[in-house]
Amino acid sequence: MHVYGPAHVHGPQAVGAPHAARSSQPAATTESPAIQDEVNISDAARMVEQVHQAPAIRQDRVDSIRAQIAAGTYETPDKVNVAVDRLLDEIG
Repeated sequence: MHVYGPAHVHGPQAVGAPHAARSSQPAATTESPAIQDEVNISDAARMVEQVHQAPAIRQDRVDSIRAQIAAGTYETPDKVNVAVDRLLDEIG
């Protein structure tokens, strides 16, 4: 082994390290798994899609209900009971 001082500059060297083991056979190629795309749809996007899929507004029905509300005949005890039952089912 030769020890040279800190100012010694080595000449050109090979790209590969001299101590690396070289194989005469080509390296086996490994195929990487196929890349697959993935889509995640947010809850907000699902809601927007549901709104777009909802049926059109039946304006005649809306006008009829507005007229009943204005006349004070829309809220009946039966309708209130149904609304309360649906609310309790949704909460519970």
